[in-house]
Amino acid sequence: MSAGILLYRSRPGQLEVLLAHPGGPFHVTKDLGAWSIPKGEIEPGEDLLDVARREFREETGHPSPAHDAIPLGTVRQRGGKLVHAWALEGDLDPAAAQSNTFTLEWPPGSRRLEAFPEIDRVAWFDLGEARARLKDAQVAFLDRLVEALGR
Repeated sequence: MSAGILLYRSRPGQLEVLLAHPGGPFHVTKDLGAWSIPKGEIEPGEDLLDVARREFREETGHPSPAHDAIPLGTVRQRGGKLVHAWALEGDLDPAAAQSNTFTLEWPPGSRRLEAFPEIDRVAWFDLGEARARLKDAQVAFLDRLVEALGR
C-alpha cells in the first residue's frame, strides 16, 4: 500500500496537476503511462494522510500545503498495489523540486552500488495531458478531483 498527494492549481481556463516521473535506470525511456502522483509506502500503524504528506515532502523536497486535503479514495494498480490519495491546492516550481534517493546495484551484476533519485522530475500538466502520462489506475484520481471541485 502507498499514499500520496495530488497537488493541483487553477490556471485561466484550466486545472493543472503536478505529476512525478519515477527515477532510476528502468524508467529513463518511459513516459506515457509511467507518471504517478508523489506517493510512498505505508508502514503498519501509520496514518495514511500523514504518510501522503511525508512522501510528498521526500519526493519533491517541499512540504505539502497545510490546509485540509480532499480525499480521492483508493485505486488498485495493475501490479496489485493499493494507492490512497488526497488532493491539495498549491503551487510548486518543478525546477526547485528535489527527491530523496535509493541505492541500486547498477549495472546488474557489477557489484557497484549507485544512488538514483526516487523521482527524477515533476511537472505540471493540464488534465488531458495528465490522463496520458499517469499510470492507468491513477487516472481515476483526476476524475474524482474534478467531481470534488464541481468542475
